[in-house]
Amino acid sequence: MKEIFGSPGGSLAAKVRTLAPSMTRSMQRVAEAVASDPAGCAALTVTGLAELTGTSEATVVRTARLLGYPGYRDLRLALAGLAAQQQSGRAPAITTDIAVDDPIADVVTKLAYEEQQTLADTAAGLDTGQLGAAVTALAGARRTDVYGIGASGLVAQDLTQKLLRIGLIAHAHSDPHLAVTNAVQLRSGDVAIAITHSGSTWDVIEPLRVAFERGATTVAITGRPDSPVTQYADHVLTTSTSRETELRPAAMSSRTSQLLVVDCLFVGVAQRTYETAAPSLAASYEALAHRHRTNPR
Repeated sequence: MKEIFGSPGGSLAAKVRTLAPSMTRSMQRVAEAVASDPAGCAALTVTGLAELTGTSEATVVRTARLLGYPGYRDLRLALAGLAAQQQSGRAPAITTDIAVDDPIADVVTKLAYEEQQTLADTAAGLDTGQLGAAVTALAGARRTDVYGIGASGLVAQDLTQKLLRIGLIAHAHSDPHLAVTNAVQLRSGDVAIAITHSGSTWDVIEPLRVAFERGATTVAITGRPDSPVTQYADHVLTTSTSRETELRPAAMSSRTSQLLVVDCLFVGVAQRTYETAAPSLAASYEALAHRHRTNPR
């Protein structure tokens, strides 16, 4: 059985959430049906699923392919396997929708569960080959520029701070004009990273495009693997996100998975450059230690 994004259950739901914005409404109905009731859908023919969702057989097949399967037969076999696993005693997922009148204790429980699922889905779906290639490029880069706007801009700052702490030259850019101005200076041997959940933020795409055209190695960290930003990315690292709600839009909840990818990049680079990274990190700790005392001198 071919699995969707690694571990089957939550991974299927995560895959559907990630790809839903790029689907037609009819394809979304098919995807939501197989994610919510794998056992029931596994028992249906392609015609039966089309009738259940009010779509066509062609739509069912296109949805299966978008989810990573050659055709509906392969998806149906995977759903049957998933259904068998769920029936073996696996606990059902808890509801994580947050209501306006939820007690704060319930909010904490629901958010903690959702964050755990988001991290697990991101880890399961992360292409380690692409990640390894990005780490190699970063470890040997003359300079690294990271682009991000809004919440993604905070993640960009987090990554550059980490790289600076191990002695690498890195800059975060949230101003689109400065981002492009700096991207023009990049060349082969440099790295440019764009962080955008939607993958369609032009203020992030434009500097990555410039860096790509200048010969720099480019990386996109995005929740949409088929989005415009990937056109200019040598390496694509896909993130997952929790379900979008009125109180927690995707652009905000995506930060958790982006930070996981950033940490993976950083640790990978630190491993590759350990002989220089370890002393640099120790020196930075020592230089800042006095600022964490009660009476700094």
